[in-house]
Amino acid sequence: MALSTRQEILSHRRTGQHLQRHKGWSRYNSRTFYLFVSPWLVSFLALTLLPLLYALVVSLTDFDGISPRWHWIGLANYAELLQNADTWFSLSRTLLYTLITVPLSVAGGLGLAILLNQRLKAVGFFRTVFYLPSVVPVVASAIMWKLMFDRDAGAINAIFERLGISIVTWLVDPMVFYALIIMVLWGLGGGMIISLAGLQGIPSELQEAAVVDGANSWQTFWRITLPLLSPILFFQVITGVIYALQTLIQPLLLAQSSQSASSTIAAVPRGNYLYMVNVFQQFFYNQRFGYGSAMLWVLFVIILAITLLVFRSSTFWVYYEVDRDTQ
Repeated sequence: MALSTRQEILSHRRTGQHLQRHKGWSRYNSRTFYLFVSPWLVSFLALTLLPLLYALVVSLTDFDGISPRWHWIGLANYAELLQNADTWFSLSRTLLYTLITVPLSVAGGLGLAILLNQRLKAVGFFRTVFYLPSVVPVVASAIMWKLMFDRDAGAINAIFERLGISIVTWLVDPMVFYALIIMVLWGLGGGMIISLAGLQGIPSELQEAAVVDGANSWQTFWRITLPLLSPILFFQVITGVIYALQTLIQPLLLAQSSQSASSTIAAVPRGNYLYMVNVFQQFFYNQRFGYGSAMLWVLFVIILAITLLVFRSSTFWVYYEVDRDTQ
């Protein structure tokens, strides 16, 4: 009898502890969840979704950004931009710029990461030196490169003169496009750090096993390192494409100095007339907010389509240690 009573007391204690734990967890209800996510939710609605919807509505009007009177014109802005030669030219220049800079940025960052992943003296110093350009503000780096590319007083042409090479007019067509690419590739440090982190996350046992099996350095890199690093390279390609398609500040700052938006647009060489430069012209020079909003929505669709295309292609070249279909 005493043993049975003791077992009943212990059973009641366990039941009480279980109910107490269950009661402690149950106080975190759905309202608590929405309370914690509300800052992000409010900012997303106020700063992302509503502006997008407002821009969509504006793209269907002839709003000029100043006059309170505007008219609903439907899809006229979209029809006009599809027939505009400047739209197709600026879009083609942007796609060419993206096709050049994104692969070079990813490959260059990976190359620097491989070099700086070796056991070298003062490797931390060299990593810092190569990473610093990526944290320099865009405006400061553009002004610096503009001074370096100057035809008469630039450092690059001064070096060319020392070497007996004829000077180059970097800031006019057709060389200004290559100057823009050089300036962008100067900031390889961001991709280098990401690739370096990926390289250091690869188990050394796999590479050592490949060497034991007789693989040389290239075979080890191609069969072991690159597949394991492909998800990181995939991330860099996606973000690089999105960033490159929206490039604006660098072409504007490489143009001749001016005091007004109209003068700035007029000074941008044709080779650097990217899509966002065209959008900037429609907004702040032509005062066509409806047409500019339509151009931005077209750019959004293009970025979305290219991103989905890259995602679809990832099944052929991105290696995941866990099959995504089984997750």
